[in-house]
Amino acid sequence: MIGTLLVHGVGERMTRRFAGIVVGSQTLVVFFGALVAYAIGKSQGNTDHTAYLFVGIALALVCLVAAGNLRRPWGVTVGWIVQILTIASSVVVPMMLIVGVMFLALWILALSQGRKMDRLTRTYLRDHP
Repeated sequence: MIGTLLVHGVGERMTRRFAGIVVGSQTLVVFFGALVAYAIGKSQGNTDHTAYLFVGIALALVCLVAAGNLRRPWGVTVGWIVQILTIASSVVVPMMLIVGVMFLALWILALSQGRKMDRLTRTYLRDHP
């Protein structure tokens, strides 16, 4: 299954759609995670609480960039980076590990099933002109 995943390049129509939905919805979750990190840091008297907010917002913006640029060869690569950074954000908010793993699973599912649907569509259009 891993061999069929798109790591770099431009996916076809359904692959781009599925991946865009995953990363686009991930934007909201990452933003809310940044708000949680900010609130927890501020309540504990941590001086880095503002940095948590700005880094989280930056990661949410990277999610938007990835969702909007899946037609470019580097769009999928940015999507993979977003998945890694979301899991890495669990250093600040431990529950983000669960969120990151869930979105990584959805990302892998979107890429693999999108490619499968694109392949089936090509086969159908070839057999039924």
